Amino acid sequence: MKETINYSKNILLLSIVAILIWTSCKVDVINDPNNPGAGTISENASLSELQNLVDGIESGMRDNLGNYFDGVGVIGREFYRYSTSDPRLTSDLLGKGSATLDNNTFYTTNPFAARYRVVKNTNILIKAFQNTKATITEAQRKAGIAYALTIQAYQLLMVFNEQYGNGVRVDVSDPAKLGPFLSLEESLNAIQDSLNKANVDLKGNAATLPFTTSLYSNVASDFSRLNRAFAARVAIYRKDWNQANTALSESFFDITGSLTTGSWHLFSTAGGDQLNPQYYPQNSSGETRVVEPSFITDAQAGDTRVTSKTSKRTATAFQDGLQSDYDFWVYQSNVAPIPLIRNEELILIYAEVQAQLANTTNATNAINVIRKAAGLPDYSGATDLNSLINEILNQRRYSLFGEGHRWVDVRRYDKLNQLPIDRVGDDVWIQFPRPATE
Repeated sequence: MKETINYSKNILLLSIVAILIWTSCKVDVINDPNNPGAGTISENASLSELQNLVDGIESGMRDNLGNYFDGVGVIGREFYRYSTSDPRLTSDLLGKGSATLDNNTFYTTNPFAARYRVVKNTNILIKAFQNTKATITEAQRKAGIAYALTIQAYQLLMVFNEQYGNGVRVDVSDPAKLGPFLSLEESLNAIQDSLNKANVDLKGNAATLPFTTSLYSNVASDFSRLNRAFAARVAIYRKDWNQANTALSESFFDITGSLTTGSWHLFSTAGGDQLNPQYYPQNSSGETRVVEPSFITDAQAGDTRVTSKTSKRTATAFQDGLQSDYDFWVYQSNVAPIPLIRNEELILIYAEVQAQLANTTNATNAINVIRKAAGLPDYSGATDLNSLINEILNQRRYSLFGEGHRWVDVRRYDKLNQLPIDRVGDDVWIQFPRPATE
């Protein structure tokens, strides 16, 4: 298992990874006699080429994270993204006046394209493992394919989070014959099925992955625990509480463990690497992120998550009829890691599952683990299902602040109308439009 670690490896991308540009779900044909193409890699990849594909996938997973988190975070009223160069971040995303979400602009198309680029690269990795003549065991081959399926499912879940009722296109393995967009329910089922399929070849597999991953352990059976963590998240979206409970038991969930144990996107100042896109220095102006005011005013006295994740500005920040006295300060350096999923979320998933299964004592105990870590007293409210879910959603609001969950959480419990409106006439969107290219 990995907690926050320093990342100094310079990501080197094969030319094939760099040229897999997603344009209306198609891969460009590259004719370069000096560099290997997708067909060459897929037909007989060496171990070094497999490693380069993995490096490219994990680097690509960080592409456009800023636009993704700004989209879901601003619509979810966690923070406001002020930009003097692009007013759409405070107009379109918040539904100012007659503004609506655009299906052909950066906040819609760029995150969508970035996620599908990774999906396409995982498909190439799968083919490479199926056909490679490199010296690896059958257990390693299966584990490598399962790794690719796990990452693919995670990327598709991010697409789903924004597209929601529009559904996602899951079958994109053949650019010439793309599968259909699935319904909301079908999309989640397909993502869950992909995770489950991958886990068959990860669980109990003692083989070491034939490459190094920065996301979690290099042992297949350990990587299975990350797969199951993702599966638990998908299961609660599907309201499959029993499957979520089983997935948790096979993940790295630990109710007494460190809240930061998990999988993280890593950043560094090394040449060619990426910086954390969610970092801005305190008291920035022009380009900055500021906290939606109710996050401060709604907080329970003494909650350390407020002081650790926000920073009081020296002067109030104003833009477009909005204002805030606090900076978004979850990431306090330009190389701070961003979590994919971590134990704090799993404890909260466990609390939710136990509440839904009417195990109120277990649910309350898990809530209290989170409250204690935040410097708060034990939960003393009612223990009916509605009261427990409201408490869990509130704890998720503060524990997972800025990590892309708030909008998704209130939407799946039909509570979008409870998000704060700080400017008369603003709207709360239920989903992004399907990109125009689709």
